[in-house]
Amino acid sequence: MSKQEIAGAGDCQVAIVGGGPVGMGLAIELGQRGIRCAVVERYAQPQPIPKGQNLTQRTMEHFHFWGAERALRAARTIPPEYGIGGLTAYGSLLSSYHYDWLQRDLVRPFYFTANERLPQYATESVLRARVAELPSVQVFYGWEAAGIERVGRQVALSATERDTGATRTLRAEYVVGCDGSRSLVRTQAGITQTLSDHDRMMVLLVFRSRGLHELLARYPGKSYYNVLQPALDGYWKFFGRVDLGSTWFFHAPVPPGTTRDNFDFRGYLHEAVGADFDVEFEHIGFWDLRFAIADSYRSGRVFVAGDAAHSHPPYGGYGVNTGFEDARNLGWKLAAVLQGWGGEALLDSYDRERRPVFASTARDFIARSIETDRRFLHAFDPAVDRPAFEQAWRARSAGAVGEVHAFEPNYEGSPVVAPLPGGADTGGSAVGSHSFRARPGHHLAPAQLSDGANVYERLAGGFALLAFGAAREKVDALRAAAQADGLPLTVIEDTAAHERLRYEAALILVRPDEFVAWTDSNATEPFDAAAILRRCTG
Repeated sequence: MSKQEIAGAGDCQVAIVGGGPVGMGLAIELGQRGIRCAVVERYAQPQPIPKGQNLTQRTMEHFHFWGAERALRAARTIPPEYGIGGLTAYGSLLSSYHYDWLQRDLVRPFYFTANERLPQYATESVLRARVAELPSVQVFYGWEAAGIERVGRQVALSATERDTGATRTLRAEYVVGCDGSRSLVRTQAGITQTLSDHDRMMVLLVFRSRGLHELLARYPGKSYYNVLQPALDGYWKFFGRVDLGSTWFFHAPVPPGTTRDNFDFRGYLHEAVGADFDVEFEHIGFWDLRFAIADSYRSGRVFVAGDAAHSHPPYGGYGVNTGFEDARNLGWKLAAVLQGWGGEALLDSYDRERRPVFASTARDFIARSIETDRRFLHAFDPAVDRPAFEQAWRARSAGAVGEVHAFEPNYEGSPVVAPLPGGADTGGSAVGSHSFRARPGHHLAPAQLSDGANVYERLAGGFALLAFGAAREKVDALRAAAQADGLPLTVIEDTAAHERLRYEAALILVRPDEFVAWTDSNATEPFDAAAILRRCTG
C-alpha cells in the first residue's frame, strides 16, 4: 500500500504521537513488519538542541536491525579516530584529579555493534530518512495531537496542523504516546505518574568556543566531562562536545530564579573549567531536575513510551537509550498481536518488563550516583586530608568500571520468558551482569558460527531457535509448534561446539528483540514445545 493510499484511508493500525527518536524508532520497528502506522509530529524539522548524544552498543543493535546503522555512523559529528570517551574531574576540568568515566568499551564483547555518539537532532534526521523509505508509515509533520477518544475497538486521534489550523482525525487500533514528559496521550488516557523532585533548577547552555577545545586537548579521545564540586552537593556540572573543535553544551544547577539576564553564565563556565576562554552563546534554556515514571505504561489500547513513560536527569545517557528499548519491546509485541500470533498477555508484558527496568535505572544508577557523589564530597576534601581524599578518589575510579558492567537491563521474572531456577518474579531490572551464558530474560551475546558468520547476521526479525547439536526431535517439535501457531521462527543450526560451551546451552529460543526467551539448560519444567512458544507469545 502506498503512502498516498494510507493517507487517503485516514486509518491505520497504530498511531504514534511524537516523531522524536522513540516515536520514529517505533514507526520503523512496526513499518518493517508491515504494520500500517501514522506518526503525528509537531515539528517540521528536528530541533537543533544537542541532547541525547550517548548511544550504547545495545541501541546501535537497534539501528542495525532498523537498517540505519551505516547512515547513523556517517552522521557522526566527531571524527571516529578521535574517540567518544568520558571523564570525571574534581573541582574543575583542569585539576589534577580526574579519571575515565562511563567506559562502555568495557562491555563491547557482549554486543554485536559498537557504541556511538552524536547530537539527537542528527539521530532524528537519520530516523526520518529511514521512515521515508517505508511505504507502510505515514508521517504528519507540522501537526499536533489535540486529543484521543476510545471508539469501540479503536482509538480516534484528533490532530491540528500548526500552520493552517486544519484538523483531521485518525482512527487506529492502538495509539502510542511518544510525546515527551508533558505527554498529552498519557494525560488523556488517565495514566498517572509518580514524581520525585530533586528541587534543582538546571541550565542548558549551547555555545561555541575554540579556546575550550584547546584547553581540553590534554584529554585526547574525551567527548564529555563531569565536574564534581562540594558546593553542588552531588549534582554535576556537565560538558559535552557537539563537534570536534567548536560547539559545546553544558548542564549544571543554578540558583532558583535564574534567568538569561541575571546570571553570569560565562563566569560559571570559566569556574567549572578552571580557566578563562572565549564563549559565544547559541542557546540558554532551563529545566527542572526530577524523576518521573508513569504508574502504568498501558491503558487499554493506549501505550506510552520514552519520556512520556519516564524521565530523569540526563546523567549517563540513559534516557534516549531506554526509550529506544521501549520501542523495540513494544513494537514486536504490537505486531505479533496485529498479525495474530500474539495474545493480550504479550501486550501486558510491555509494562511488566519495561517499567521495572526504568525504575531500577533511576534508583540504582542515577539517583544512587548523585547520593554516592554527595557522600564522597561531604567526607573527603584534599585541603583537609589529601592522602584520605586521594585514596577515596582512586576507589571511585575503580568503581566507575564496575558500574558499566553492572548496568545490564534484563527481564528476569517476566511472564513471557521461561523462569530461571529460584528466580524472582520481578519482571525486570537494570542491575545484572554481562555474560556470554544464555539466560532467559537477558540479552543474547553475539557468537561466531562455524561458517564465520555472526549469529546476529542470521536473525530475521521473528523468533529464532539456535540449535548447537541439539536433539533432532526437540528442534523438529519447536519448528512444528511454531508453524501450527503461525509464529515466525528461524532455525539456526550449527556445529560450533565452542559457542555451545560459551552459551552453556544446546537449544536457545531468542525473541524478536534479541532477548533470550528459553533455553534447554535453564528449563524448570518438562519439555513441551507448544507450551514453551505459547508462554513467550502471551
